[in-house]
Amino acid sequence: MIAADKHSVLLAKSGSEKTGAGGASDVSPKRDGEFRKYAWWGIVGLLGWVAFYQSLAPISHWFTYDLLKLEAGKHLSAAVEFFVFEVPKVLLLLTLVVFGVGIVRSFFTPERTRRMLAGRREFAGNVLAALLGVVTPFCSCSAVPLFIGFVTAGVPLGVTFSFLIAAPMVNEIALVLLFGLFGWKVAAVYFATGLGIALVAGWIIGRLNMERFVEDWVYQSPAVSATTEDALTWPARIRYGLDAVRDIVGRVWLFVVIGIAIGAGIHGYVPAGFMASFMGKDAWWSVPLAVLIGVPMYSNAAGIIPIVQALLGKGAALGTVLAFMMSVIALSLPEAVILRKVLKLPFILTFFGVVALGIMLVGFLFNWII
Repeated sequence: MIAADKHSVLLAKSGSEKTGAGGASDVSPKRDGEFRKYAWWGIVGLLGWVAFYQSLAPISHWFTYDLLKLEAGKHLSAAVEFFVFEVPKVLLLLTLVVFGVGIVRSFFTPERTRRMLAGRREFAGNVLAALLGVVTPFCSCSAVPLFIGFVTAGVPLGVTFSFLIAAPMVNEIALVLLFGLFGWKVAAVYFATGLGIALVAGWIIGRLNMERFVEDWVYQSPAVSATTEDALTWPARIRYGLDAVRDIVGRVWLFVVIGIAIGAGIHGYVPAGFMASFMGKDAWWSVPLAVLIGVPMYSNAAGIIPIVQALLGKGAALGTVLAFMMSVIALSLPEAVILRKVLKLPFILTFFGVVALGIMLVGFLFNWII
């Protein structure tokens, strides 16, 4: 995800552009012309995006059966067509989503987020923290500095963890990709359950009084002072969105391709209904197994979604697949190692246990409902 310090650098750059030597606001025609240029290029780019997206199916069919001359109905041809179709499809969706979310995230900084959460009543703080976790540009790699900043700013532990759980779990990239691939119902299920887990898990951690399991040096750290936040101009926000595309898509595209390759193999070679034998709703142990398999893995949302798509297509139950996806995104061994810098082992085990239990309950619930 976008690093917090990168956000601060862009804010500072924008602030220096916005004010001149005397501090007066610069609303020159040059800035208006820059905005119009971005707007026209945006319209052209969006039209090109839509045209290319609509042509993916015939292109993948032509590539598989006309160019490569593969025989229809074979495992290899099904896998190749799936791969050629899904790679540009997911990358197109990812680019559009990251750009839009990058603009939204230009309104949030770590300082502003801390101020919004500090001093809130606990339940209201949990709700606000979970919602902020959805739209702010932080992931497990930012866990330590964010945790220190929140604690020294007086944010309760439960509220802090509602934020830290929601930030990676309710991933806006996964949300929009799920919407594009499976429709609004699956996307809504993912959003509601992920938000619920972040809210309830944070509330439970707050009730357990785990402050004694936070490393002593964290409370001795000086409070982080907020930096001056100049309002970004719209051209600067657009540049921030473009920077987000270069940063995020540049770092995750390989995971996307690997995930789609795995999904293509499942799609082409795994017999229909095979996944239902151990990831179906009738196998009661499928949900705990999916979580146990998912926790040691480390992937991002963009890389895991194509695998989710292939698993569902082969008969796996929605609840089991959701549990697998959430455990991969929200819980990982690298995250545990990072958190060990600020938390003692009992706290980490409690955190993982509470979140894993919530994910399993979601899996069982949706296997029972659907």
